[in-house]
Amino acid sequence: MRADARVPRTPRAPEGLSRRARYFVEAHGLRVPRRDIRRHRDVWLKHGIPGAEIDRAVAFQELWGGIALPPAPAYEGGPRVLEADVPEGSAANGWRFPAGDCRVSMAHGFMIGPGGEFGIDADHWTPLHASTEGWVEALALAHHAGCWAKTVTKIKGDAVEQVDLDGFEPVPEVQGLADTWWRGKDSLIAIYRGGAVGFAAAHCLEAHIYGGLDVWGLSGH
Repeated sequence: MRADARVPRTPRAPEGLSRRARYFVEAHGLRVPRRDIRRHRDVWLKHGIPGAEIDRAVAFQELWGGIALPPAPAYEGGPRVLEADVPEGSAANGWRFPAGDCRVSMAHGFMIGPGGEFGIDADHWTPLHASTEGWVEALALAHHAGCWAKTVTKIKGDAVEQVDLDGFEPVPEVQGLADTWWRGKDSLIAIYRGGAVGFAAAHCLEAHIYGGLDVWGLSGH
């Protein structure tokens, strides 16, 4: 298997991330050798995978492939290493490709959707964030908030629906879809709906409330 043999151990954050997320990637991430999936192109084409979908997977691999980030607070930590693989799907249902192997055995996989969404392939496809950048921004914000919050409260199941978001504004950089972040005057709230939506299981709904944050703690910009 051919892989990048000489790569810097410290990843370079892709363009477009916030300062907080760039610091998170470069200070807490690692880059490991990544596979060259371009060599599979002819075989994948023979199996009916459109060239445009192969190009999407290759582009992801060149930008994100081989970057290992600290565990996410949900979904048993997210992908161990960001890594593209063979696209799957159809013209009717859309094409997706893997975003990296799970850290532990899970009932879902991490995928990149037809529009670049980052999500989970559970009982059905569930986009969590509108892009991989959004997923990484959410990881960075969770790490930052966890370092600076005076309290961290975790709520699960139906009780999440009772969380009061009055006076809170959505955090735009996470590009939330099923998962969203909300910023208040002294707290941040992360709501993880992906498992509940993907498995139609309300008990998988989860919220993390980071309280007692100052101005720096609220943004880290």
